Amino acid sequence: MTKKMKIILGLVVAAGVVAGAISYKNVNTTSPEIQEVEEAEKLNPVGPAFNADSALAYCAAQCDFGPRVMNSEAHDKCGEWIVSKFKQFGCEVETQKADLKGYDGTILKNTNIIAHYNPKAETRILLCAHWDSRPWADNDPDSTNWRKPVMAANDGASGVAVMLEIARQLQADKKLNPNIGVDFVCFDTEDWGTPQWADVQDDGDTWALGAQYWSENKPEGYNPRFGILLDMVGGQGAKFYREGMSMQYAGGIVKKVWAAARQAGFGSYFPKSDGGMITDDHIPVNEKAKIPTVDVIAYYPDCQQSSFGPTWHTVSDDMDHLDKNVLKAVGQTMIQVLYTEE
Repeated sequence: MTKKMKIILGLVVAAGVVAGAISYKNVNTTSPEIQEVEEAEKLNPVGPAFNADSALAYCAAQCDFGPRVMNSEAHDKCGEWIVSKFKQFGCEVETQKADLKGYDGTILKNTNIIAHYNPKAETRILLCAHWDSRPWADNDPDSTNWRKPVMAANDGASGVAVMLEIARQLQADKKLNPNIGVDFVCFDTEDWGTPQWADVQDDGDTWALGAQYWSENKPEGYNPRFGILLDMVGGQGAKFYREGMSMQYAGGIVKKVWAAARQAGFGSYFPKSDGGMITDDHIPVNEKAKIPTVDVIAYYPDCQQSSFGPTWHTVSDDMDHLDKNVLKAVGQTMIQVLYTEE
């Protein structure tokens, strides 16, 4: 995750007023606006079935390389594997390499992975996630773990795994609107942000370095209809609240995605409630690339360890703490979004 300790918690204000509740037979008291919303959110799943077991296996395959920490062999080999899988699923794949500077001056060998499904289609949809691992478990309850790397089964591997399974389904199904193409972008160097134990002021710019670079150097004329960032989409007990910066930059897309979750039958995972305002990969994509992009990110309002869940930036972010039902909910919702685009 990016600088998620700088989250601005959304305020939930509930006020209920009941006055003179009277029932009139055969009188429709529902407003046209509410009726329209209810109609848009009726259960109506479309598209192929997202295979959660397959997505879980893709999480495990990434973790088998070890923590994908920048400038490591595990990182480089996993990147090669991700490229090979997208190619296997019929995508045209390119990499965007750059030397980026970390918070401490370390030169980080960044590799953004970009896979294009149906590359000739003019109408594009952007799906993205980060694929690197946090180098330090600096939010672990045990301070002896603070300088250990994070396996990042959830915070990294899960988003990539969901995208890989979607790519596999698109290739097998071949029924997505032929006028629509999908660009899968795996951002690198997302999680090298200033650690909590460092005696350095963090202004937030040390996070999402790969997304910043991609957003500043995206192909000329590339203007997808919208983007969706998938971040921590496989953790146990995860639910996905409406993230504040997404509402600010792409409120209409938030409505689209949350309605799609209900249409697909997974509305319980996408409550109609507001979460925090988060600095994540979607910020440069919105601000620098000017692509309206929402962040589908886990939010745990009652978790004392972190509002991003008990395993965030800890050594416990491993395969044992993933839930394939959460992967299913997110993956099927993304398929619903893609297959309802015209």
